[in-house]
Amino acid sequence: MDLLERDDLDAVLITTPDHQHAFEAVHAANLGKHIYCEKPLTLTVPEGRAICNAVKRTNVAFQTGSQQRTEYGHKFVDAVQAVRNGRIGTIERIEVGIGDPPIPCDLPEEETPAGTHWDRWLGQAPQRAFNHELCPLGVHGHYPQWRKYREYCNGPFADFGAHHYDIAQWGMNADATGPSRIIVPARDIDGTLPNRGLVLEYDNGVRVEHGGRSGITFHGTHGTIWVDRGGLEASDQAMLNDPLGNGETAMPRHRNHLHNWITCIRSGDKPVANEEVGHRTASMNQLAVIGYEAGESMQWDPRAERFIGVNAANGNARLARVTREGWQVPGT
Repeated sequence: MDLLERDDLDAVLITTPDHQHAFEAVHAANLGKHIYCEKPLTLTVPEGRAICNAVKRTNVAFQTGSQQRTEYGHKFVDAVQAVRNGRIGTIERIEVGIGDPPIPCDLPEEETPAGTHWDRWLGQAPQRAFNHELCPLGVHGHYPQWRKYREYCNGPFADFGAHHYDIAQWGMNADATGPSRIIVPARDIDGTLPNRGLVLEYDNGVRVEHGGRSGITFHGTHGTIWVDRGGLEASDQAMLNDPLGNGETAMPRHRNHLHNWITCIRSGDKPVANEEVGHRTASMNQLAVIGYEAGESMQWDPRAERFIGVNAANGNARLARVTREGWQVPGT
């Protein structure tokens, strides 16, 4: 944290593993530093709200690394623009095709290599022994596996879900809210809960479903639009190709994600993936993971950010996680 105290430091980029984001972001915001933080923004709902509160107090420019809002040839902007302008009619459901929920870390113990600051890598996560799959050494040829494990990330589900659920939320124009119901899938004949099929349902009836084709598929009363980094398709291409008409709104288009952030540092405007955007998207992932782990459908109050009704106690007990001494995120 000594680095953050420097008077000649105006902004920081947080690119540490997910479980360290909140601790670093809150401290940086409290010291008045502008922040670009990689996604998924946090592990828990209280961590995300703590970041939002710190940013509000200090009025720094905060950008979540959800680059699909600004880059990839503006495919996602085109899709959201068409959906927001009603070209598929009223949204009924959205499919999000991504990976599995997290699993507990069960990697074997290895000797900590000399020069590896393992305690610092663990941060707030539970104490455990070193394993090279979590913290690769030097230049490596594999994708670090810490993203699979709930102690450090909310699984492949949240790793790419932080991108794709973000576009689902954006398409619904729901950046400042969240679902009101978490509906878990029916169990298999042997009683096992599937790792696909969970639904986040909103008060307007839109159902965001975990599953389907890779990417995001918007289903409306008049047709569908699918978008991923590799493509953009519609049930009728005129939905995408026809120019904007009277009463239709153009979505903002930015040079790239970092440029949007730096521009906002100078102007005082909110970046396109600001702290509330990043928090609400991460919350979608976190609520879904809680649903999978609890194995129970639940109701959610997106204003109070608490579970309510039947099974609320089980859900609320899972909102926060135990952190190691000295690593408590301020404001949680």
